[in-house]
Order: sequence, then C-alpha cells, then structure tokens
Amino acid sequence: MKPVSVYRVDYVKKSKVRLGTVVERRRKERGGNLLGLLHLARITFASSPQEAFLTTLDWQEARLATGMGGLSLSPR
Repeated sequence: MKPVSVYRVDYVKKSKVRLGTVVERRRKERGGNLLGLLHLARITFASSPQEAFLTTLDWQEARLATGMGGLSLSPR
C-alpha cells in the first residue's frame, strides 16, 4: 500500500495545490491502475464536475506506486 498525492491545478496562477492522498492497494499492474487511481481521487476530492476536471495525481509517484517504475505511458 503506497500513498499517491492528489493535487488541484490552478491554471491562472500556474501552480498545484495539494489536496491529500489516495492509496494504491494493488500489488501488480492490471492495465488500468493509474486511471483507477485518478477516478478514485476525483470522486473523493471533487465536489463538482468542474473541480473533477482540475483534480490530478502526481504521475511520477503514481507510476512508482503501481510498479511501473520509470516507464513511459506514451508509445514510441
């Protein structure tokens, strides 16, 4: 179980405000771990659809928590 930080992005000030954490409980990568964590963070920390759009994860921390290491999500 590894914690992953959740942020709200402020595009006007070009900054991120830390809201809290969600916990990655899966021990293996199953294909949708990162999207599942993002969905859980948006349900937990956003009170409206507009706030859900601004809610994000620390992706580097999330990849390490899911066991993907430093792998890139984009195809080469």
